[in-house]
Amino acid sequence: MAGRNIADWLIREGLAGTPYAQLITALCERLVSAGVPLVRANFSMRAYHPEFGAFAYRWKRASGISHELYDRNSQVDYGWEQSPLRALVEGPEDTFRRRFGPTAPFEFPVFEELAAQGASDYFATQTRFDGADTGQSIGLLISWTGAAPDGFTDAQIDVLRQITPALGLALKANANHDMAHDLMATYLGADAGARVLSGAIGRGTVEGTEAVILYFDLAGFTAMSEALGPGIIEMLNAYFGAIVPCIEARGGNVLKFMGDGILAIFAKDAVPGTEAAAIACVRDLQAAMAEVSAARAAAGQPVTTATMALHAGEVFYGNIGAAQRLDFTVIGPAVNAAARMLAMTGPVGYPVIVSAPVARPAMAGRDDLVSLGAYRLRGVAERQELFTLD
Repeated sequence: MAGRNIADWLIREGLAGTPYAQLITALCERLVSAGVPLVRANFSMRAYHPEFGAFAYRWKRASGISHELYDRNSQVDYGWEQSPLRALVEGPEDTFRRRFGPTAPFEFPVFEELAAQGASDYFATQTRFDGADTGQSIGLLISWTGAAPDGFTDAQIDVLRQITPALGLALKANANHDMAHDLMATYLGADAGARVLSGAIGRGTVEGTEAVILYFDLAGFTAMSEALGPGIIEMLNAYFGAIVPCIEARGGNVLKFMGDGILAIFAKDAVPGTEAAAIACVRDLQAAMAEVSAARAAAGQPVTTATMALHAGEVFYGNIGAAQRLDFTVIGPAVNAAARMLAMTGPVGYPVIVSAPVARPAMAGRDDLVSLGAYRLRGVAERQELFTLD
């Protein structure tokens, strides 16, 4: 009956979207209250994330819950070669159990560690998602460690088996939500991704906001693409890998990569002192570009420079495209004007151009903003006073 009650509770928690740490902690405490001599439990799942390949939550009766993320590109094996979970994954069964005493021969190093802490029994299960049968498709690995003198009883093992499907569903539902959030943030940007997940998905949906717009462009992309071929991707990633964190650190949202360019915004309702923050970001970007270029030059790799433009005004978040293929981006006259300003970096001879609506609110306390005069931008009715950073 305990297993059925806990399984029903897990389904309710999964439907409610209870966060991993809270769900796992409550589950382990319920098992202990039901008489299961649990002292440790580990839950591992594969992650669909560009940076992390897997994650794990580990509960210990003595210290509570902890969380680990495993780098997708790391060469560290995290003890996998000598892990009982590897024996489970590579074996023919979906469960793996070992009883051990404090002085018995230890099949795996972790068993010696657990026995020294008073553990006596280890029971692990794997739950495959999507019905696939390869190692890459394993969805959830769970290990339970008990400390009773004779280990887990058969009835307690039955409870752990009985709750596994419901636990898998609850964690998978949570994982799907997190995966959607992470992928949306990765491909659309944090703010745009959150808007889509909140329901702004209809074609033609439009929402306006005041923002500072940043256009960033690497120089000489066409020539470099012809010279480097596929190697241009490595170069773009090297520069963008340094540029994007600078934008996000100042509160900006990267909305789009356009070949060698970036479109980002600093929303005024989210970034205090928006104009000053955007200008400070440009200084950060210049420093990041110089650092990356210095490292690449020292390694004998090609380098480049960048041009940037800042403008402020109302932008409109919108879903644009066909019924089956939409692009969620910002549009509006202010966005067009910022693009025209970027094109002016060549004619005026300066790599950074800042419009008056951005420069003037940020001029107090700084003397590096220099007016270049008023210019007529293609497609923009009124002349625009442009500034640069000295």
